[in-house]
Amino acid sequence: MERVVDPLTESESTLRAQSGRIAFAIMVAALIVAPFMTYPLFLMQAMCFALFACAFNLLIGYVGLLSFGHALYFGWASYLSAYSAKAWGLPPALAILTGTATAAVCGLVAGALAIRRQGIYFAMITLALAQMMYFFAVQAQFTGGEDGIQAVPRGKLFGFVNLQNEAAMYIVVLVIFLAGFLLIYRIIHSPFGEVLKAIRENETRAISLGYKTERYKLLAFVLSATLAGLAGATKAIVLQLASLTDVNWPMSGEVVLMTLVGGLGTIFGPVVGAFVILVMQYKLAPLGEWVLVIQGAIFVACVLLFRRGIIGELANRLRIREL
Repeated sequence: MERVVDPLTESESTLRAQSGRIAFAIMVAALIVAPFMTYPLFLMQAMCFALFACAFNLLIGYVGLLSFGHALYFGWASYLSAYSAKAWGLPPALAILTGTATAAVCGLVAGALAIRRQGIYFAMITLALAQMMYFFAVQAQFTGGEDGIQAVPRGKLFGFVNLQNEAAMYIVVLVIFLAGFLLIYRIIHSPFGEVLKAIRENETRAISLGYKTERYKLLAFVLSATLAGLAGATKAIVLQLASLTDVNWPMSGEVVLMTLVGGLGTIFGPVVGAFVILVMQYKLAPLGEWVLVIQGAIFVACVLLFRRGIIGELANRLRIREL
C-alpha cells in the first residue's frame, strides 16, 4: 500500500527546512562579517552567552523543565577551565574539555536529584544546589574568592595556533559556537528530541506509551549542563577570567531573560536574545544598577506583549512553525 502524503504538510515541512537553512546562513555570514564592524572581544563573549542560552533553551524549551541554577554549570566550568590552564598548565583545548567535563558531572549529580520533582519544586532544587556551590566557590582557595582567577593564559591551540591573536581566538570561538549550535539542532530534530517534545506536551501520555521519561529528562539535563559548561569554559579562556559573577544566581536569571526575549522553544531565539541583552548591558553600563531595573521592565514587556519572543513573533508572522 502506498503511503499518502499530505501536500500541505509536505510543503510546510519544506518551507520550514528552507527557512532554517536561510536563517543559519544569515547568522554565519553576520558572525563572519561582524569582527570588521565591532569589537571581536565583545562578539566572542556574546557567542559564549548565546551558546549558554541555547543550552538552557534545550531544557526549558523542549523538555519544559525550568532550571534556576544553570549558573552552576556555566560558572564551575569557567573555574575549572581557568584553573587548569593557569595552575596545571594545560593547553586551551584540554582546559576547555576539563571545564566541560566538570559541568557534565555536576549536571549528572544535580539532575539525578532534581528530576524526581516537577514544576516549582524542580526549579527550587536547582536553585538551592546552585547556591550551595556558589557559597563553596566563595570559601574555596583555588577560586580566588572575590578576586576570581585572573590572567588566565590563552596558550596555543594544538601547540601552534597562538590564541593571543584576536583573529585566531575569534575563529576558535566561532567554531565552538557553531558546533554547539548544530549539535543542539541535531538533538532537537532527532527521535530523541521528539520524545522530549512529547514529554513537554504530556508526560503522562509519554509514560503510557512505554517511555522511561525520567531517563530522557536526566539525559536532556546532562546535555544542557554540558553545553552550558562548554560555553563557560570557553568564556574563561576568551576573557582570561573566572569570577563569582559566573556562578551567582543573577547569571541564572540572565540566561532565562535571554531565552525569553529571543523566543522560548525556538532554535535561533536564544542567540538573538543573548546578543540583545549584552548589547543593552554595554550601552546602558553608565547607568549602573539601573540596568537591572531596565532588564526587569523588558522581561515584563516580553511576558505581557510578545510572549513568543523576537524570533517567535517573527516566525508566527511569517507562518513558519519553527525557526
